[in-house]
Amino acid sequence: MREQALEIRVNDKTHRVLATDNRTLLELLREDLGMTGTKHGCQLGECGACTVLIDGNPVLSCLALAVQVEDRTVTTIEGLSTNGTPHGLQTAFAVAGAAQCGYCTPGMILSAAALLDEESQPSPKRIQEALAGNLCRCTGYNKILEAVSLAASQSTN
Repeated sequence: MREQALEIRVNDKTHRVLATDNRTLLELLREDLGMTGTKHGCQLGECGACTVLIDGNPVLSCLALAVQVEDRTVTTIEGLSTNGTPHGLQTAFAVAGAAQCGYCTPGMILSAAALLDEESQPSPKRIQEALAGNLCRCTGYNKILEAVSLAASQSTN
């Protein structure tokens, strides 16, 4: 494996790291940068627990290589708040009781944030489609869907 120096922008901060060609973005975020909000789930790209935003688009960080994100912008759940104020989706998830164990929550919120950045008032069907790649083993998804709808409705107020 070849190791190389990378400059990666995560949550509006530039990091200089060394990474091998096969190091995943998930490993880099959790192990090198200490951003443990991005969860280590299936490692197969099937559960969505490791979802982050790359240039505003949801990406499974267990399938993305660290070398692929050089010169791109990565947002993790830690970077979604502004000056310590939770993002509207984070607040809506709490208000709606959408998180049970919380393991899938960061990926769900980031997928929903990408949707709401694209569509301010998505239909329930569109919310379901946007979250389809994120699995939750605790809930029946209804409260999660309600939380995204609540955040969308509050963002126009």
